[in-house]
Amino acid sequence: MNQNGKAIEARLWDAADELRANSKLRSAEYSVPVLGLVFLRYADHKFQQAAQELVETGSRRRRIGPADYQARGVLYLPEEAQFSALIGLPEGENIGAAINAAMNAIEAENPDLRGVLPKTYNRFENALLKELLKTMNSVPMDIEGDAFGKIYEYFLGHFAMSEGQKGGEFFTPTAIVQLIVGIIEPFHGRIFDPACGSVGMFVQSAHFVEEHKGKPSADLSIFGQERVAETVRLGKMNLAVHGLAGDIRQGNTYYEDLHHSVGRFDFVMANPPFNVDRVDKERLKDDPRFPFGMPRTDNANYLWIQLFYSALADTGRAGFVMANSASDARSSELEIRQRLIETRVVDVMVAVGPNFFYTVTLPCTLWFFDKGKR
Repeated sequence: MNQNGKAIEARLWDAADELRANSKLRSAEYSVPVLGLVFLRYADHKFQQAAQELVETGSRRRRIGPADYQARGVLYLPEEAQFSALIGLPEGENIGAAINAAMNAIEAENPDLRGVLPKTYNRFENALLKELLKTMNSVPMDIEGDAFGKIYEYFLGHFAMSEGQKGGEFFTPTAIVQLIVGIIEPFHGRIFDPACGSVGMFVQSAHFVEEHKGKPSADLSIFGQERVAETVRLGKMNLAVHGLAGDIRQGNTYYEDLHHSVGRFDFVMANPPFNVDRVDKERLKDDPRFPFGMPRTDNANYLWIQLFYSALADTGRAGFVMANSASDARSSELEIRQRLIETRVVDVMVAVGPNFFYTVTLPCTLWFFDKGKR
């Protein structure tokens, strides 16, 4: 993003931070509503562009309707959900209730977003919401390319930093994601992230395709799974502001294989939680996603590693973040690692220094699999 774009990001963040400071809410409570307004401003931007084009190219013999917008890959916004309607609300009108109604109206017209958009704006004071709407409305209509996507990612990163430990559950630093994507090169095919958070892996994969003159909507099929419902909503909005579609489902990946993943995907990318304990391995004993057996230690790292391996198609590639301790773990984990190495899919491992992540100060390792090299 150019300097003007960075200035817009900073100005929007300052307005959002003022909302936090004056609302007495924790970051986790105001982050989703703020990101919802970024989403709404993006949707309005695309809608107004499409409306102008439809007027210029359309026929006067029929009324332009929702199907015309959907055919252009644009969300249809009823009048009450358009930014101009919210900005023009009369003095004294309940702005929070109006934004909630706008979100409901968008979901009614766009079933893929049903249950996704935030509707808690009545918790904020009118004056704060009015200022935030005005700031969002100041984003110029001729803003370049994927600017709203970049703004959304900028906000995600700041919210992750402000939430500390919890923030890393939904956001992986962009530099790490770019490195993973650059190594496994997802030019075309089915991508899977079974711990997808706010879907940064998918967004960077789309950027990679665009940089190589491809079309993400045609070249990539996106599949994700995430345990936390609120994070699923963040991820679905993130896809939307980048103009992407994907099948993102809520579920506990250890026990629920919602995408029937075994042998299905060309690319697997993930940043799973490290060193998780108390996974009920009795429930997983006969699961084909764990072909090398159950680790006897109370640690899920080698469950994740097997999940990534088993999801790959015959020539698939994987890249994922893993705790350093998994690289030289002993006992049953060593046995699993040995069997994995014997398959010849382990391609390369990259050491990452400390303090790269919001949740982990210790160093970690990036693992890469390539079934096509066997």
